[in-house]
Amino acid sequence: MRAAVLHEIGQEKLEVLDDVEAVGFGPGKVKLRIRATGLCHSDVSAMSGVLPQPAPFIPGHEGAGEVVDVGDGVTGLSAGDRVLVCWLPACGACPSCKRGQTHLCLAGFMNAGTPNFKRPGGDVFGFAGTGTFTEEVVVGAGCAVPIPDDVPFEIAALIGCGVTTGLGAAINTAQVEAGSSVAVIGCGGVGISTIQGARVRGAAQIVAVDPVASRREAALRFGATEAVAPGELADAKQRITGGEGFDYVFEVVGKSATARTAYENTRRGGTLCVVGAGAMDDTFQVNMFELFFDEKRILPSMYGGGDVLRSYERAIALWRAGRIDLESMITHRVRLDGINDALDQMRTGEALRTCIEL
Repeated sequence: MRAAVLHEIGQEKLEVLDDVEAVGFGPGKVKLRIRATGLCHSDVSAMSGVLPQPAPFIPGHEGAGEVVDVGDGVTGLSAGDRVLVCWLPACGACPSCKRGQTHLCLAGFMNAGTPNFKRPGGDVFGFAGTGTFTEEVVVGAGCAVPIPDDVPFEIAALIGCGVTTGLGAAINTAQVEAGSSVAVIGCGGVGISTIQGARVRGAAQIVAVDPVASRREAALRFGATEAVAPGELADAKQRITGGEGFDYVFEVVGKSATARTAYENTRRGGTLCVVGAGAMDDTFQVNMFELFFDEKRILPSMYGGGDVLRSYERAIALWRAGRIDLESMITHRVRLDGINDALDQMRTGEALRTCIEL
């Protein structure tokens, strides 16, 4: 079958090959035919080494498709079912799951160290234990979440990661209050979803911050009340908050420098929500006096916080009701052969989300 493979960490291009085989099918597993997958910035971060991932590997974790076959012991799924790919499935038995923090379950991460593809030259890993830049993939049954018939594959794919992450940051983690002021730093697919989440929660002012003009323009269409370049944030803070700072600031880049900017633009007693996935050697620093004196809440948001299955259901309900716009987030569509063009469009900021159709 065909798949897009990264041979070594640090390479910028993927090679589309037709000699890849999905392996590992058996008890507790399902084989999926991928129909659509989104290109998420985490895929690029894994390719560059910012996020840890063994290579060679097939990127992609934001996918949707159909069940081809189910292994022994799998219940609730049958061949032909339409599903989205959950890259962080909950085991239901660990301490995090028992506390209701299923998004902190580590079971899914354990899958990342087991190859689920192979080529004539050897094993190939799937990113985050999945790997959706391929025609077929074998995953644990918990990674395949049934979707209603009225949800298109490309919409389901977005809900599988970026939309859930952004909406959840605003709704679950930060719990944005109605009438509040919000700034969102980084307006790719996850940032746009964060903006939509803040709008759903009733924020009065939502300032989108991004260096790319097209992304700033897009943010206004998705609910931002204004959009500024990074150098204009200080002026927006002064105009909107009287210099006090925003009630909520979301960092959706994954870098300590932007996290520091977010902290400085959060009001005393306000909330900094860190959504971007960054590198292990990039350290965010605050001094002990400001940490105590400013009483700013620093809240990381992993996969949007909360129960991801409930978050999927909520995203679908909001989409059906017209409260969030998911179709317009897909600005580019390519076939698998166009994956490297899609990567370039993401790196330059030209694309919000690219849908890869398989």
